[in-house]
Amino acid sequence: MLKSYYNIDVVEAGLDEVGRGCLAGPVVAAAVILPRDYKHSFLNDSKQLTKIQRLELEKEIIRESISWAVAEVDNLEIDKINILKASFLAMHRAVDKLRKKPEHLLVDGNRFTPYPMIPHTCIIKGDAHYLSIAAASVLAKNYRDELMSNLSAHFPHYGWEHNVGYPTIHHRKAIGLHGPCPYHRMTFKLLKEELDQSAEEATEDLGFL
Repeated sequence: MLKSYYNIDVVEAGLDEVGRGCLAGPVVAAAVILPRDYKHSFLNDSKQLTKIQRLELEKEIIRESISWAVAEVDNLEIDKINILKASFLAMHRAVDKLRKKPEHLLVDGNRFTPYPMIPHTCIIKGDAHYLSIAAASVLAKNYRDELMSNLSAHFPHYGWEHNVGYPTIHHRKAIGLHGPCPYHRMTFKLLKEELDQSAEEATEDLGFL
């Protein structure tokens, strides 16, 4: 069972994001403040849960949390500031939207841009250790999966209802056949040929060619 808190004496918000490695769509983050005594038998990293489990958990998280929020940074902003900064910005925006101001932030990962006036702690694989981070991962993933599924109705070539924008073989082939759309991240390597070229350049830089 995951831990209920990192610091018992403060109001903590767990933060997590999804979509960092996608070729299209926004990066989405969530922030969740749970009661200190909150327990759950199977709430975990969203990647370890089925879609049905995530949807059921979302109802409970919304019902039981003290405060929760979801925010996004779209592909155009990602291309302007890079995906790492965009991930942190999405987390900041989620904190901005919380009805209750947290006193401490638990952040999934090993890096974070400090939020003004609120201390934070980075937890590697935090969504597998703390309930509030796991709850944030569930809300963020559900929100983004639904968004990408809705967008797939307008751009059916890419299979976003299944791959949600990640670089699957089908997704890359569809980009090669139909080109990118307005939701693609143009600073990312969208085609396999770009990846092969990048690998070749890296090999040359190391003096292997």
